[in-house]
Amino acid sequence: MNANKVLDAKGLACPMPIVKTKKAMEELASGEILEIHATDKGAKNDLSAWATSGGHELVNNTEEDGVLKFWIKKG
Repeated sequence: MNANKVLDAKGLACPMPIVKTKKAMEELASGEILEIHATDKGAKNDLSAWATSGGHELVNNTEEDGVLKFWIKKG
């Protein structure tokens, strides 16, 4: 999946992945996609809830070798 920006949040504990995601999303235009890489297991629920509450769309999420990857489309 093509992303307009990639955010490396690996090794960060909650709430830092959300804080960094929010900041990165501010730099994108509506409809652009942010790809986030995180290792905090809590990020799965946190990012999903944050995207929904912020009017964004969690397009996809996967896990590879302990790294959670999320694609969020800016609303």
